[in-house]
Amino acid sequence: MGESTSAELPDWPRTEAEAVAAQERLREAADLVGPGPGPEQVRTVAGVDVAYADDGGLVAAAVVLDAATLTVLDEAVHVGRTDFPYVPGLLAFRELPSVMAALRGLSRHPRPDVVVCDGYGVAHPRRAGLAVHLGVLTGLPCFGVAKTPFLFEYAQPGHERGAWTPLTIGGEQVGRALRTRAGVKPVFVSVGSRIGLDNACALTLRLARTYRQPETTRRADRLARRGLAEHRGRSAGREGSGEGKVTPLS
Repeated sequence: MGESTSAELPDWPRTEAEAVAAQERLREAADLVGPGPGPEQVRTVAGVDVAYADDGGLVAAAVVLDAATLTVLDEAVHVGRTDFPYVPGLLAFRELPSVMAALRGLSRHPRPDVVVCDGYGVAHPRRAGLAVHLGVLTGLPCFGVAKTPFLFEYAQPGHERGAWTPLTIGGEQVGRALRTRAGVKPVFVSVGSRIGLDNACALTLRLARTYRQPETTRRADRLARRGLAEHRGRSAGREGSGEGKVTPLS
């Protein structure tokens, strides 16, 4: 596992005002026109997630799955530092440098056909959630599948698997509340870049065959938590062996 900071991304925003301006630029750069790859065209799909340490540091994980079998083909974990403050609506600026580093750590297979984020795309006050950032910066089709609602309105979809209702902000549709398991709480799907909402929802259902969340998110979450535990264990071991003071993650 390597270690990264936001300094590794040039011109990375340092203030809230700079971050808002960056989101405006990223939103304009996102490709929201083309339908992108359909589920039958996707052979490999990546998932990314982040686990936070007690001291404010984070561990980002990226996994690549075979879209047909959901077998893990590749994975990478990256320990990161963040110096950007916690601001609702600007969480991407805390997480993205480490998420990008984890994606760069994937080496055994070609670039994935699609990336799925544990978070939001255009279902965001400025239509620029993490999936928009990641889609624009990587050039890969990307969308978000969130577990909890954010600043949008929706009605509960029907109880059957595949039922959905629109997510709206100020009357504008920005995603869908999608039922991935019958009678279980929906997830919230929104596009980031280079994939349409129909295809994003169809792929979400393909990836969520057994559980509420897509398998990409489940595997990335598990990997991030394991990476965090291993990092804590190594840090504790160095402290106990007298190798010197361990630098905090943040």
